[in-house]
Amino acid sequence: MHQIGALPYRMTADGAIEVMLITSRDTGRWVVPKGHPIVGLAPHDAAAQEAWEEAGVRGYPCAATLGNFRYIKRRRRGAIEATVAVYPLAAVRQDADWPERGQRRTRWFTLSDAAAAVDEPELQALIAGFRTPPAPSTLAERMLPVIRTGIRRRFPMLGWFQSLMPKQGRFFEQFEAHAATLVAGADALAKLLHGEGAIAEQVAAIVAHEHEADDITRDVLQDVRRVFVTPFDRSAIIELIGVMDDAIDQMNQTANSITLYGVTDFYPAMRDMAGIIVEAARITAEAIPLLRSVNRNGDRLNELTARMIRIEGQADDIHDQGIRSLFLAHQDNPMQFVVGREIYSHLERIVDRFEDVANEIQGLVIDHA
Repeated sequence: MHQIGALPYRMTADGAIEVMLITSRDTGRWVVPKGHPIVGLAPHDAAAQEAWEEAGVRGYPCAATLGNFRYIKRRRRGAIEATVAVYPLAAVRQDADWPERGQRRTRWFTLSDAAAAVDEPELQALIAGFRTPPAPSTLAERMLPVIRTGIRRRFPMLGWFQSLMPKQGRFFEQFEAHAATLVAGADALAKLLHGEGAIAEQVAAIVAHEHEADDITRDVLQDVRRVFVTPFDRSAIIELIGVMDDAIDQMNQTANSITLYGVTDFYPAMRDMAGIIVEAARITAEAIPLLRSVNRNGDRLNELTARMIRIEGQADDIHDQGIRSLFLAHQDNPMQFVVGREIYSHLERIVDRFEDVANEIQGLVIDHA
């Protein structure tokens, strides 16, 4: 038996991830919303439908799976093994009422608590691996200030010279702040394409996040020129912040095109690409803090960048299918096709820029891990 499931998640104020679990109707154990594929719906959309019917959660599903897990489903005619494909669902809200509200309980868990609450080992691994907090600094990193103090004592002139120069700057904090603007911009873009709120309101939010990102990028470039010691090669810092900024610039250009042409209705494939963008931003927000200790986090960074590249390939397929459907639907209205194709192109470029982010991070892992 093949099923689809959703992993609803949300970010807390401090940047941590929480996921929602529900109780099963028969045993009361904690599980993810899941069910059978629905005729006429793509698998990720069917997973989102199950999340609403079983937990009342609405949000933006990602078209790329996190992975699969197996469990034994009890039936009147005997037990059968079911395989569930799990799709991330960026939760927006939980409705006041939903079809199975009186039959289940819902609860938000931290990742570690959620992994401990479910019974299936493969599901435990999927939840535990959804996001790993940054590793603590190594002993060598904690000892670095002591080593530098010793050097200054042996070479007073060097210490005097270094005291005149800015130190390592705030590069990691700046990268993390920029990643937060990517998450916020992707969320506003998804709301825009899903018809959540007024279009002008979501466009304004994207523009505001893009301006904030520009300010952060400007600060990084200034620090690269004036800081004496940098954590990575200066060109690598410039390239990484550059491709991150390109991603939110493309979100802004998408919003500008929508405003320019007065587009108010969006195709399902556009919403699917928005789900990919939300997931790519989440991956970026997880990966960036791990750069503080590339040696310790190299394996996790490789996993995250591999997923980013994989979902970019899926976005390309969604883009091509969307363009094909657009052409078939508007052969008698070329201008409608041109406008739709432009929006698709902007969405594809956003995902491409996130792939560039993954490539830059991979380069840092190769150079420093």
